[in-house]
Amino acid sequence: MFHSLVLSLFLYFPEDKSEYIPAAISFVIFLIGAFITMRLIVKHSKKEAAKAKKLEEQILNNRTSDKNS
Repeated sequence: MFHSLVLSLFLYFPEDKSEYIPAAISFVIFLIGAFITMRLIVKHSKKEAAKAKKLEEQILNNRTSDKNS
């Protein structure tokens, strides 16, 4: 009894299926936004990794040139 009461509070299936349209539109908008955000994060991460690698090579080159001098 209690289990079905709890589920009935959260589940709502409208008879008029056109009520799903706004939810679907907002879902698609947020999905596209999440995808774009993830792509931007990955792109920024790759740039930062390239900068870190370049800095690491520069530090290693400075150490080897200091040891040779």
